[in-house]
Amino acid sequence: MRLPRPLGEYSPRACDCDFCTTRGLAYLSDPAGSAEIISKVDLWKTTQGSEQAQFLSCVNCNDIVAVVYLFPVGLKGAVNASLISSEEAPQSAIAVSPKLLKPAEKLERWDTAWLLVTVAK
Repeated sequence: MRLPRPLGEYSPRACDCDFCTTRGLAYLSDPAGSAEIISKVDLWKTTQGSEQAQFLSCVNCNDIVAVVYLFPVGLKGAVNASLISSEEAPQSAIAVSPKLLKPAEKLERWDTAWLLVTVAK
């Protein structure tokens, strides 16, 4: 993951939907950043809520790695903050409620908040 600012300046976003809260998920992204997800195995893809975004998870441990959506400019997403290992930790997560947004509003929000993502084996 490449971010333009130090990790300690970011507050992950904790979605309040049932899927994310039961898993304790909070996501980190920056529209000026990027992430490369490299996995030796295929990642499992699932959808929730409005069934627009895909959650990528490890087929071995079931951890959610990221949430992504394929925009015309390419794949964008947010990374599960709990999987980021660094000497510097992000700030505490802030609660967000995307379930209150209409599908088109979600796409607008993701397009402006998420980072470019590549997935490779």
